[in-house]
Amino acid sequence: MYLQPRLIALVLVGGTIGVAVREGLALAFPYSGIPWLIAVINIIGAFLLGLILELLPRFGDDTGGRCAFRLFAGTGVLGGFTTYSALATDTARLSAEGLTAAGISYAVVSVVSGIVAASAGVIAARGVRSAPHHEMTDGDDAR
Repeated sequence: MYLQPRLIALVLVGGTIGVAVREGLALAFPYSGIPWLIAVINIIGAFLLGLILELLPRFGDDTGGRCAFRLFAGTGVLGGFTTYSALATDTARLSAEGLTAAGISYAVVSVVSGIVAASAGVIAARGVRSAPHHEMTDGDDAR
């Protein structure tokens, strides 16, 4: 089902958007030392992914528009926006520069914060009511 060209294109376009936003932020806020921007990006992305993946099923099955949105926004945009490969590279760079404790702390704080953020996204989504399902009864008009 997921190998449909339309769905692959949604992931590709979404990923391109996510990478472009991340790169724009990285260019706007260059860092020296510990790359906190990447950590913040990953934390925001984890929160949004937890929110989306918990919220979408509340409005129906993972089909049609919901499936397309999940693939575009979750897999595509947020997959491109977040970058755990940069987290690993930055951790190794910090260690290579003799800042091993900072590198390890950066990695641990980033991963733990990502887990907490994803959990917060799930909890936030649980506070949203699902769309009401109107079931017709014998007394309802069928207009």
